[in-house]
Amino acid sequence: MTRKCRITSVFTALTVLLCGCSVSKTEPLSTAGPAASPTAETSEAASCTSKIVIYTPHDADPMNAAVTSFMEAYPDIKVEIIAGGTGELIDKIREEADAPVADVLWGGGADSLAANTSLFEPYVCANDQYIDAQFKAADHTWNGESPLPMVIIYNRKLLAAAGIAAPASWQDCLNTAFKGKIAYCQPSKSGSAFSQLCTMILANGGTEKGWEYVKKFVDNLDGNILESSSKCHKLVASGEYMIGITIEKSAITYSDNPDIGYCYPSEGTSAVPDAISIVKNCPDEENAKLFVDFVTSTACQKEQSENWNRRPVRNDMSPSGNLAQLSSISLIDYDFTWTAENKEDIIAKFDKLLEETK
Repeated sequence: MTRKCRITSVFTALTVLLCGCSVSKTEPLSTAGPAASPTAETSEAASCTSKIVIYTPHDADPMNAAVTSFMEAYPDIKVEIIAGGTGELIDKIREEADAPVADVLWGGGADSLAANTSLFEPYVCANDQYIDAQFKAADHTWNGESPLPMVIIYNRKLLAAAGIAAPASWQDCLNTAFKGKIAYCQPSKSGSAFSQLCTMILANGGTEKGWEYVKKFVDNLDGNILESSSKCHKLVASGEYMIGITIEKSAITYSDNPDIGYCYPSEGTSAVPDAISIVKNCPDEENAKLFVDFVTSTACQKEQSENWNRRPVRNDMSPSGNLAQLSSISLIDYDFTWTAENKEDIIAKFDKLLEETK
């Protein structure tokens, strides 16, 4: 019988237990998708008699599916999920540093985890040989679990009505016909928007010259900026904006909508992965290692790809469905060290440019 997770509707430590799983979230979640089979690609050190506390910003359905699969593989481990935004969860981990509650931070862009490595424990996972260097920290304080190429999403119906060609590059976003019609989230509000900003900088001349592009891009926003990255693709799809900057896994959800398309910018884009880290001095480290090994295993990666359009991080697997092979996408050399060390300055510089356009 498939195990399901009961989710409470308030972000709090108070949870409801059901079949060994407890979850807290700011909004209701649901369980869907088949469970993955138990895998041999995990460490064998855990006693499987305790619990694991997982902090995660992941979407409800893929999150529930993976947790259900983990519980099927390890039925004696009680799973507690605390769900929220990446930023608030990292702040929570920092506040709890003297007495950690979480064992794992699962999800959130690698940029955010790379900027807070002091909070995490290095771990070389059981599937390390199948994860390319660009998708994991050199010191193993985070491991990628699903690369997320940054894309430009567009509304074909609006473009056709205006007689404008679909964008194919970052430079196309500077077309004055798009002025005020670009859906983009403020980087200080979203980890993915920050990754997109850094991608634009690095793809258009580098850490210095790339700001010339960003200034023109900000001018073309015409003061319109969103406070939620999830709104970018939704507002393009609803027709409020002509184009938007988003992540591949959001754009692919419109694959059956003939009015919506997306592109990988020709100058190059990044594939900053969703990542997973073990919290330093966590209460259940062995179970945390088990979970890291599980989400990077063939079984879990296959289920997440086939049922939720999540791109596998493993280099011995291909993505399911309509996702392009990473090898066919022009990828920039994304500098995690630069983004982590300069995050505050990068955000401040963007905010100043934005303020100057008002």
